[in-house]
Amino acid sequence: MTELRLLLDLAGEAALLLWGLHMVQSGVQKAFGSRLRHALGIALGGQLRAFAAGLGVTAALQSSTATALMVGSFAASGAVALAPALAAMLGANVGTALIVQLLSFDVAAVFPVLVLIGVLAFRRARRARTRDLGRVSIGLGLMLLALHLMVASMAPVETSPTLRALLAALADQPLPNLLLAAAIAWAAHSSVAGVLFVASVAGSGVAAPAAAFAMVLGANLGSAVNPLLEAGGDREDTARLRVPAGNLINRVLGAALGLALLPQAVGWLQVVDAAPARFVANAHLAFNLVTGLLALPLLPGLARLLVRLLPDRTAADPGAPRYLDEAALRTPSVALANAAREVLRIADRVEAMLKASAEAFRAADRDAARAAGKLDDEVDRLHRAVHDYLSKIPRDALGEEEIRRLEEVQAFAIALEHAADVMERDLLRHAGRRLRRGAPLEEAGLQEIAELHATLQEQLRLAIAVFMLEDAEAARQLVRGKEGLRVAERDAARRLAAGEGDAAGLLLDAVRDLRRVGGHIALVAHPLLERRGELLPSRLATEAALADGDSTPSG
Repeated sequence: MTELRLLLDLAGEAALLLWGLHMVQSGVQKAFGSRLRHALGIALGGQLRAFAAGLGVTAALQSSTATALMVGSFAASGAVALAPALAAMLGANVGTALIVQLLSFDVAAVFPVLVLIGVLAFRRARRARTRDLGRVSIGLGLMLLALHLMVASMAPVETSPTLRALLAALADQPLPNLLLAAAIAWAAHSSVAGVLFVASVAGSGVAAPAAAFAMVLGANLGSAVNPLLEAGGDREDTARLRVPAGNLINRVLGAALGLALLPQAVGWLQVVDAAPARFVANAHLAFNLVTGLLALPLLPGLARLLVRLLPDRTAADPGAPRYLDEAALRTPSVALANAAREVLRIADRVEAMLKASAEAFRAADRDAARAAGKLDDEVDRLHRAVHDYLSKIPRDALGEEEIRRLEEVQAFAIALEHAADVMERDLLRHAGRRLRRGAPLEEAGLQEIAELHATLQEQLRLAIAVFMLEDAEAARQLVRGKEGLRVAERDAARRLAAGEGDAAGLLLDAVRDLRRVGGHIALVAHPLLERRGELLPSRLATEAALADGDSTPSG
């Protein structure tokens, strides 16, 4: 019964430690998630900057797994080179080691203060970010409490003759100790939790220094397996595996070096600080620093090897989603970035539909019309996939900025899907009428339709700039562009009223549908301009001011 009680106590304390880690991570993501991701993306331009960025983001999130998902997302999309992405992971590993350094000091008296401050901030603050930081403070306090309880629970273990005999038998066999710690870190999804467990075992005198060092190596290996398994969910997109696979390779080589130099490393670390908890924390930091310094110059070669071993694969079905990684749902900022990348694929399909529609009118090409119809089917499938993916992101894990971004991603996907439907159901039907009636449109009408198609393609590019970069000037141009489409519709209506016959009617129908397409595309500009106070119910605020006393409609 005593052994069962001990196991239950340790399991509960480990769960409390993991819950504290979760609270810290979710609090930081809600408060700064989008900014952290943006900063990481900017910093991934060179290896040294990427190393520092990975360290900083991991220190904030207290999770190298979350950083690995972010970095892997950038690298898989081709937004950054693979070598800087691998450098960011080396920095992330050092970031987790610095967290352990902080927690290895005797700060048990601090946890009541952290929990109290966190609860007050969470319950009393009016600003969402202050409440999120209160969540972080509570999480840190719970982590320290869990560590304090772990040390107290392990204290009686020193008196167990059976356990002492077992550990003595394993003391000179580092591999079993390494595998045990690797399993613990893998199960906990955290090298921080794994190393802190090793520190509590070493602090109670149960594990000798050599065994503790081997367990530190194992904890680093076990935590590197999680990102690889989570990235391996999509077998068609092997590029996702490169960053976690490269990180695992670096840690395996580092662990092999650590085992080869185990007696010397233990001696050096004991000279620095022989206290068990500090010994473990220093071993963790030394392992990641040495591994990082040795691996940094070799990253370009490792990147080439990974590209050769894990080549790009294009999904056979163009209507199947490529970036909606289910494993990323636990990291909302990564999941939102994945959804945004998939929406860009929808935008590519809409642009291809515009080109096919223009070809159907200009060359009376039935094949172009059929191709545009197939593209609409792909748009519909991708839109449903994005909608389902976004619905799986837990809203309670999102901060205010991330909720806004989710709504923007969802709205742009809907607008693109509606634009594609207008082209498939109405615009291409008018192109079919032209084929059946023997091309009643004159060259001037065909030229006007072609110019409107080109204008809409430019409008779509502006919409993408607004969606990805929040480009205010592009948003203004989108809203102004609707006026040009309205003028074209009025001109076509005047021709029909002047009695120009079926040709004018067909032109009006086509122009009207193109204007509807443009209206859907321009919707992406409205939220940004509303936030900036530049959009009135019917037009741009700046244009309204300029139009005082002028009856000419604008926007």
